[in-house]
Amino acid sequence: MFKVNDIVQSKTGGPKMVVLQVKGEWLYCARVDDKEQKEIEITASSVNLYHEDGDFGVC
Repeated sequence: MFKVNDIVQSKTGGPKMVVLQVKGEWLYCARVDDKEQKEIEITASSVNLYHEDGDFGVC
């Protein structure tokens, strides 16, 4: 469902994240505003592809 370089956001809101790796149900992401790209491990079911509606990201 998700692939490397997709931009995702938690279903409950929060920062935009870029997908660095996909391993089954696990995504390894980094916040788009993190220059060091500190890896965050999350489940694919907890995020949606990011899209904007006006000036705001919509989950």
